[in-house]
Amino acid sequence: MNIELKKIENIQNSSKLSVSERINYLNELKKEIIQNEDNIFSALHKDLNKPKFEVYTSEIGFLINEIKLFIKHLNEWSKPKKVKSSIINFPSNDFIYSEPYGKVLIISPWNYPFQLAILPVLSAFSCGNTVVLKPSEHTPETSKLVNKIISKIFPSNLVCVVEGDYKVASKLLKSKWDYIFFTGSVRVGKIVAAEAAKQLTPHTLELGGKSPCIIDKKINLKTVCKRIVWGKFMNAGQTCVAPDYLLAHKSIKSDLVKELSSRIELTYGKSLSANTNTTKIVNEENFNRLINLINSNKILFGGEYNSNKSKIYPTLIDEPNISGEIMQNEIFGPILPIFSFENISEIDKIILSNPDPLALYVFSNDKDFSENIIRRYRFGGGVVNDTIIHLTNPNLPFGGIGNSGYGSYHGKSSFDLFTHKKSIVKRKMWLENNLRYAPYKNKLNLVKKILKYLS
Repeated sequence: MNIELKKIENIQNSSKLSVSERINYLNELKKEIIQNEDNIFSALHKDLNKPKFEVYTSEIGFLINEIKLFIKHLNEWSKPKKVKSSIINFPSNDFIYSEPYGKVLIISPWNYPFQLAILPVLSAFSCGNTVVLKPSEHTPETSKLVNKIISKIFPSNLVCVVEGDYKVASKLLKSKWDYIFFTGSVRVGKIVAAEAAKQLTPHTLELGGKSPCIIDKKINLKTVCKRIVWGKFMNAGQTCVAPDYLLAHKSIKSDLVKELSSRIELTYGKSLSANTNTTKIVNEENFNRLINLINSNKILFGGEYNSNKSKIYPTLIDEPNISGEIMQNEIFGPILPIFSFENISEIDKIILSNPDPLALYVFSNDKDFSENIIRRYRFGGGVVNDTIIHLTNPNLPFGGIGNSGYGSYHGKSSFDLFTHKKSIVKRKMWLENNLRYAPYKNKLNLVKKILKYLS
């Protein structure tokens, strides 16, 4: 057996740790992350050339806030919740117990390789589960650092990291787990779901999709473009909730393109050589895929790339064919197609040509228009008049629907995700209602009256 895979033999079925003991581990994890800030910067620079600002805001700071939230609320969340009892069971006290599933497998992606690895690990562990993490092989420096931090903080029989490629992940999926949490592509998500189904293992899929961004007429385009450029091109567009394409009202499309171009130049310079502090494309396969998309479509702006550095300048594409490759799968790179529309049916034609997206964004000063868009389409979550910020609020569950995944986490939703809700009724012994017991003679009419009264 692979040396890495042998690690899972020592994993316990559950941690058996008290809440206070789990909180102590979370405090140690928080300290270790803070102490390793420079190492995290370095690892992500080597793997993806990520700017320090983006590393801190989207990886380190995000994690620290989630850890603090668990430390503050875990004791409260873990207590049995008393709920209103049914009069049918009088006298009784009714509760919901949150209990860990047991052994959890987490497979994390490469695009935010530190945060998206450790966040589900700390969430699952906090709930009393034991955890095996398989980080992405495409960001090796970050995976090594994640392994080092987790190995230092957690006993190997409670949490361990198994490094390796897709073959290792495939073998892990063949093992028996009590829960599986996967973040990645739709294609691999289907494989994970199929393997989980063989053993009826509950699981969560955090996937992606073609997330639209709709821009209505009569709106401040300067602010719109600032927010779109930030949300789309951060991390070189390698963000699961990044706007995948724009739908702009025909009357403002030309001005929108000019403003977007101006904002891109202000943010990233007028060429790749003008700004060295930009994220690179993760590997050659993805780089070549993206270049093919650029070369197969009409470029409105940008189009520059550097094969030696695996970098692509933010690129705007004009009205691609909706049956073309660029509109068939999530782009996951710094390429932004722009369509125009005049009415809602034209929006429908494009959005409904793909499965339910992970996110949707709409910019409009017309509340009725925005509300219609929000209610008209199925998507995981979204924002009115901004992009991607919904995932920063721990009070909002984050997750997809249908083809973009299922299951939601962040904040309290993470605790709910990694715990089974056990319903418990505690009856009293001092009163007995014989109505439910046989023989049933002359009881039916009374039961009907009681149930009618209670409804």
